[in-house]
This record gives sequence, C-alpha cells and structure tokens, in this order.
Amino acid sequence: MGGVSTADRAERVPKQDRSRATRQRLLEAAVACLAEHGWAGSTVSVVAERAGVSRGAAQHHFPTREDLFTAAVEYVAEERSTALRALFPEGAAGDRHAVVAALVDLYTGPLFRAALHLWVAASNEEQLRPRVTELESRVGRETHRIAVDLLAADESLPGVRETVQGLLDMARGLGLANLLTDDAARRERVVAQWAGLLEETLG
Repeated sequence: MGGVSTADRAERVPKQDRSRATRQRLLEAAVACLAEHGWAGSTVSVVAERAGVSRGAAQHHFPTREDLFTAAVEYVAEERSTALRALFPEGAAGDRHAVVAALVDLYTGPLFRAALHLWVAASNEEQLRPRVTELESRVGRETHRIAVDLLAADESLPGVRETVQGLLDMARGLGLANLLTDDAARRERVVAQWAGLLEETLG
C-alpha cells in the first residue's frame, strides 16, 4: 500500500521547520541589510551570507530580489504590529501618552529605516514601485487601524479620522528627523503635546 510511513512523516516535519527557520533568517537579514546598506548595497548574496544560507537556498524561497525585500519589510511590519498590540492587551484609552510614544517608536527603529530605503529604490525602479506602493498602503491601513483601536477613537465623529492620521504623519516625520540626529529630547516634548491634543479631541 502506498501510505506515508511514520518515519517519513517524522522527517518531513523537521524539514518544514528548517524551511520556516531559513525563511525567517533571510527576512530578518534582509531588513538588517537594507537598514544598514540601503538598496544598492543589499543584494541577495549579501543577505544570504548574513543569514548563513547559500544563495541557492535564498532564491528557492525568494526567486527575485524584489520578492525578498518586499516580503522582508512586510514580515517585520507584521511582527511590529503584533508587538504593538501586545503592549496594550486591555486597550490603552486611559494612557494616550503611552500609545503616542509607542506609535512614534514604530518610526524610529531599523524597520522604518529599511522601509525608507525601499521607498527610495521604488521611486527609481519601475518593477519595484507597484509592489512597494501596495505594501505601504496595506501597512499604513493596519497601523491606522491599530492606532484607532488603542486610542479608542470614534471615527464617526467629525475630524477624528484626520486627527489619527495626523498623529501617524507626525510620527513618520519624527522618524525621518531621527535618521540624521538623535532627536529624543524634542521627540518627548512633541509626544507630550500630541497626547494632550488627543485627550482634548477624543475626550
């Protein structure tokens, strides 16, 4: 009979685990390379070496460079979204300062730096642009949704949606400023000001 033996099944599971682990290492290495070296310095070979896998193994998981880097930014964005929600498992409408600070933190780490390099590359690379545009739209919608949930914002009220979007635009702007200099002191004052504005606007 042509069934799959127990030994075959036992072998297949670790193989699947190894494949998932390899994929995750490649994604994390791709984001780190993009953040440190930019698009021009981040080739599949460089990422594969950093991840400790062969170029062939990298291309097995991600046939093209565009596949690898868009998947990498999406993967880490999802990880950060999960982590952001986990910070406030019961919601955080009572501590809007903490929510604003956490949202700003999203835009001051290596993920934002990596995404920025990807955006710049997409502005010059025709084949990359539609994928990055679609990815950025998806990530933006998810971040907005998380912000609305954490702030307990009622977007049916006039101006509330624009206020939340303004908060995220402000956070992105602080992230850009932080690329050149450590802007922590000014950032803290801006976070405090926005937390106060949100209390007034959202009630």
